[in-house]
Amino acid sequence: MRIVIDGAGEVGSHLAKMLRAESNDIMVIDSDAQRLEKLAATLDIDTLQGSPSSLSVLKQAGVGKADLFIAVFPNAGQEINIVSAVMAKNLGAAKVIARISEEEFLTPENKLIFKQMGIELMFYPEKIAADEIVSSLKQSTALELMDFARGQLQIALFRLDENSPVLDLKLSEFFSSIDPAEIKKFRILAIKREDRTIMPKMETKFRFSDVVFTISTKDTVEQLSEYFGKTKISTRRAMILGGTPIACMVARDLSRLGISVCIIDKSKERCNYLSEVLPDSVRIINGDGRNSDLLYDEGISSCDAFIALTNRDEGNVLACVVAKKFGVPRTVAEVENIEYISLAEEMGVGTVINKKLITASRIFRFTLSGKTRFVRYLTGSNAELIEYTVSPDSEITKYPVKDLDFPKNAIICGVQRGSQAMIAVGDTRIEAYDKVAVFALPENLKEIDRFFK
Repeated sequence: MRIVIDGAGEVGSHLAKMLRAESNDIMVIDSDAQRLEKLAATLDIDTLQGSPSSLSVLKQAGVGKADLFIAVFPNAGQEINIVSAVMAKNLGAAKVIARISEEEFLTPENKLIFKQMGIELMFYPEKIAADEIVSSLKQSTALELMDFARGQLQIALFRLDENSPVLDLKLSEFFSSIDPAEIKKFRILAIKREDRTIMPKMETKFRFSDVVFTISTKDTVEQLSEYFGKTKISTRRAMILGGTPIACMVARDLSRLGISVCIIDKSKERCNYLSEVLPDSVRIINGDGRNSDLLYDEGISSCDAFIALTNRDEGNVLACVVAKKFGVPRTVAEVENIEYISLAEEMGVGTVINKKLITASRIFRFTLSGKTRFVRYLTGSNAELIEYTVSPDSEITKYPVKDLDFPKNAIICGVQRGSQAMIAVGDTRIEAYDKVAVFALPENLKEIDRFFK
């Protein structure tokens, strides 16, 4: 696939690395020669220095023959990306995507306008991150919870703490302690351990700090929580460190859910702005969130969630560690340096948010077959959840799941057939027009895709 990326900033560079790993032909355009040199030094890609919205530059980059054009130019108004995407479409690019920075562009009526202009997808990384945070805080026991088959099946992530009753148990021992009728209602998909995501075998043991990925019927999630020793936590009070755009969206959405929210920011000017745009129910505090006395005075010890969203990764992680010492049960940190994610998890941060990874998984869907409905990056892992609609006569329909020679680091985990949903097992046979949920590591995505073509 020929892909042109307009912009070599953080998001563009990460996309180039991820998409090049799938053997795509990548061209990156940027006006900054240093950004291009840095990227080309580590990747086998083509680069072109020039203005992101120059017609001659886009033509020189071969946009007219591109299968996908991605406008993610950094440190510029969203108009640059929109104009570039529209021009790329008119030059002949098959699909075009543009990064934006205003939430109002995502309303249904505005999305329709841009779709008519030829832009298949507009994405706002900060909005995507805010939605992920709010979604995670809605869950009472799981790190993350995703619906499949209109909510009949749910993919849940559980982190094992020091009090978990399953620690040091083999999977075989764990299953032998459960009623066989209950076992049919769920499946363990994978375990995230340190910086690896592994597909467990029956002799695999559960360890402290493992993140366990499961798929189950909706009414089984609570039972799984008990198996893993998770305590139910309802978020009633939340404290946010940093008055960034993500913080603003999170505070607004949490307040709409009836959650008491306060934001701490050291900039008086930013606090004044937040007080104007956020509901009156959101408390705005002007102060240094690194000051433990301030946090205590503002009631951190009575909060159910602490969310660190400043522009400093290290500060966000350390603030969450402090919050844990104050007894806050749920912590969330924005960590943009991918190398810091595992460190943050090891230090006890409950949920780690990275805009680049979340955004990349949304865009990656456009490099797969047209039968892919979504690709979802799973928090704290390098795994993806993909949903396919099955084409008649595709390879996936020819044999039962156990005989498909499916990639070893991928699992067909759920199937929706009409109004019915089922957890996939070895004898399950996929039929045309089924919706199928696949759990996979990224290196297998292209190989998986061929089963559904």
